[in-house]
Amino acid sequence: YDKYYVMIAGEGNSSLWQSVYEGANEAALEENSYVDLLDGVFDKNYSREDLMRIAIASEVDGIIVAADENEEMTELINEAVEKEIPVVTLYGDNTHSARCSFVGIGSYDLGREYGRQVLEIVENSDTEEETVGPVKVMVLVNANAMDSGQNILCSGIQDTIEKEKREDMQFEMSLVSIDDENAFSVEESIRDIFKNDELPDIMICLNELNTTCVYQAVVDYNKVGQVNILGYYDSETIMKAIERNVIYATISIDANQMGRFCVEALTEYNTYGNTSQYFTADITLINKKNVTLYMEGEQTDEE
Repeated sequence: YDKYYVMIAGEGNSSLWQSVYEGANEAALEENSYVDLLDGVFDKNYSREDLMRIAIASEVDGIIVAADENEEMTELINEAVEKEIPVVTLYGDNTHSARCSFVGIGSYDLGREYGRQVLEIVENSDTEEETVGPVKVMVLVNANAMDSGQNILCSGIQDTIEKEKREDMQFEMSLVSIDDENAFSVEESIRDIFKNDELPDIMICLNELNTTCVYQAVVDYNKVGQVNILGYYDSETIMKAIERNVIYATISIDANQMGRFCVEALTEYNTYGNTSQYFTADITLINKKNVTLYMEGEQTDEE
């Protein structure tokens, strides 16, 4: 291969990241390059920072990393760039570093879509009886995410609800931190919410793992129909939950496109010495109305 790139996702086993990787490697092979997904390659569980050090020491031709804003990540990205290894941040950015490009989603637009779905849930559940008290909306945010993307997304939700709600609608929005150190800690954090007597009317999940864990908790605690779930990503589990009316809707990210954008950025940078600062992936709303068509489309692609 002409170029050897590595991808550091932090959640390499999830279906979202596998799809991102497939998109990246497909695009790389077209350029006679190769992308290695470092997550899960080693017996030991290395942190993203450790994997960055391994990539830098290996003198790869480019690094794709799901970053955050911590200082150690900034220093490692800058060290890679000083050694002429271009770095593309993926999904989570590090704005103070010398990374050549960021590939992600429009956080504010994503928040606006969640906000619209919140309003739709309330409108669809309206009855002739007077609503008692405000509608409680809970947003599950990652405790260890140090980037501003979550804040921008939450602003998009709040702004949309405030601007587009009817005068008789009242909302109470809360942000709950989920310990996202590993899958077990996420599951425990979400189960703690369900052990509480007072659950929200609507729960908004900002990643695939949170969505799956909330779905499982709703079923386990017999709360189906009591909590409306707005999810993230389009895994088979999430799609089936929409079919069964357990999840109200989910936002699908074109993960394959994200992967391709990463390789495009590295190819451009290696060829011309610069590339676009930002690449934004497409998002699609999936709900009960279109989930069957979407699943049929996925099956056709697999065949």
